[in-house]
Amino acid sequence: MAIVEKVIDAPPEQVFDVLADGWTYSDWVVGTAHIRDVDDFWPRVGSQLHHRAGPWPFSLEDSSTVLLCEPPHRLTLRAELWPAGEAIVVFTLEPVDGGATRVRLGEDFAAGPLRWLRTKLNDLVLHQRNKETLRRLSDIATRQKGDQ
Repeated sequence: MAIVEKVIDAPPEQVFDVLADGWTYSDWVVGTAHIRDVDDFWPRVGSQLHHRAGPWPFSLEDSSTVLLCEPPHRLTLRAELWPAGEAIVVFTLEPVDGGATRVRLGEDFAAGPLRWLRTKLNDLVLHQRNKETLRRLSDIATRQKGDQ
């Protein structure tokens, strides 16, 4: 499992607001090229966002489903990208001193070829991808903080 953490200079509610806006995922989730649709009740359990991942013309269309939502502290998704497989993605938000948030992002392959081909190299790539994902999430959350 790839686990990364970042302290973001915004309160948990502000960071969770970004997670709760499914239309922004292609702005901060590395590898997501386009959001095609978001269920009206996102991010409630069972809701989906429909995405395209990877570079054109090789991009794949699939969806991610909310498995657990506890605003503003936790969001768990099943991210599908068949035929490559699917992953379970867990965001945990914890307040820290000074009004900031420690965001922990854990991701693990749950099914499909990605799970079977798991290696230390794949874990390292996923770790680096998720570090960049949290950096982008931070940029959006802190920019929104300044807009208020």
